[in-house]
Amino acid sequence: MSIEIIDFHTHDFPDKIAPKTIALLQERSGITAFRDGTFLSLAEAMQRDGIAHSILLPVVTKPSQFQTVNEMAAQKNALQSHILSFGGIHPDQDNYKEAIDYIVSLGLKGIKLHPAYQGVYADDIRYLRIISYALEKDLIVSIHAGIDIGLPEPNYSGVTHIKEMLCKTGGGKIVLAHLGGWKEFDAVEELLVGENCYFDTAFVADYISKEQFERIARKHGVAKILFGTDSPWTSQLESAEWILHLSFTEEEKQMILSGNAKKLLGW
Repeated sequence: MSIEIIDFHTHDFPDKIAPKTIALLQERSGITAFRDGTFLSLAEAMQRDGIAHSILLPVVTKPSQFQTVNEMAAQKNALQSHILSFGGIHPDQDNYKEAIDYIVSLGLKGIKLHPAYQGVYADDIRYLRIISYALEKDLIVSIHAGIDIGLPEPNYSGVTHIKEMLCKTGGGKIVLAHLGGWKEFDAVEELLVGENCYFDTAFVADYISKEQFERIARKHGVAKILFGTDSPWTSQLESAEWILHLSFTEEEKQMILSGNAKKLLGW
């Protein structure tokens, strides 16, 4: 593929637990993964499909995982350059400022928050203070937005909660996954387009019309749309081809597929 591609939303799991984790998530969601969920399988898929860079988004599901998750992220980044791992933090983390300072000291460029997996609403004060301090430290904040296919109730990151979070933090280098709210795209159009944040495109192609996707992207601003796949849950190649077949200009497609990510990452 001639256009450079940066996938801003991918996941991997440690080799020892990847098979069990993928099996469990497949059962919960009713979908089949495109790869086995390991770091190696991501690297192989990227090489096969011509993906220049992928951003890994680890989720800290309990505070005790904090140091291990972030140290592993830093180790992965030190070993190679084509896959960049963000860090993570749990909303119940003690001394959240010290924890974020530690993430910065490891050279990580961002953090991932997942309200459904962490059991906290997106506009909870625990998230608000973490997000505000992370933005102060110039970290990118990626947060799951909308319904989670495997944990649908309660909707911890519904669009109304996301809207309140943006209002209270002021927004900025915040990336709302799944185009601002998975399976809540009408609400995204009504409440979130034009806000001070980015949307990624992960796991939306099969759940939104091309017309609504294009409308949301243009209303929000093509410069604030980041290509993402949620790999291993969708094909990186097929997801990129979906973008390429939309009615955007060639320049706009380049912005979505990598240009906007480069600017946000400072590359």
